[in-house]
Amino acid sequence: MNDELNPSRPLAVFDLDGTLCDTRHRLIHLERQPKDWAAFFAAAVDDPPLTEGVALALATAVECDIEYVTGRPERCRRDTAAWLERHGLPPGRVWMRTDNDRRPARVTKLELLRRLARKGEIRLVVDDDKQVCDAYKGAGFTVRRARWMESAPLLEQAQDGEGRT
Repeated sequence: MNDELNPSRPLAVFDLDGTLCDTRHRLIHLERQPKDWAAFFAAAVDDPPLTEGVALALATAVECDIEYVTGRPERCRRDTAAWLERHGLPPGRVWMRTDNDRRPARVTKLELLRRLARKGEIRLVVDDDKQVCDAYKGAGFTVRRARWMESAPLLEQAQDGEGRT
């Protein structure tokens, strides 16, 4: 993905899981105890795109450079980049948590977004996780909550409780 930003264009930042990627087929890996995070992330290559999220990213790319902030661990970078390209998403850097970072998504993703904000104006952030959206709003970012994937309470619980997505 392109790491160069155009300083004259604002940024729009998109989440992946539940915003651009339909994760429902892999939630089975979070139903077991202990949760099988390795299998959950490995199955991401087969995620169908979420039409509404992809359309919003493409429309937003007309006026903004697109970047991606995800709770996925760094070890998923290659598969994530290939998925974005395969589904025709706009080029942009993917900001990921380190492989051993297990803090809640609302903490790690806000930290990543703040780092990104040092590079340019962030016009919009799109994410499906209510707690992440609340953290972004509390930090002064303009947020649109992605509500187009059918509710996945198991994913929401996992994002908060174990901070791995």
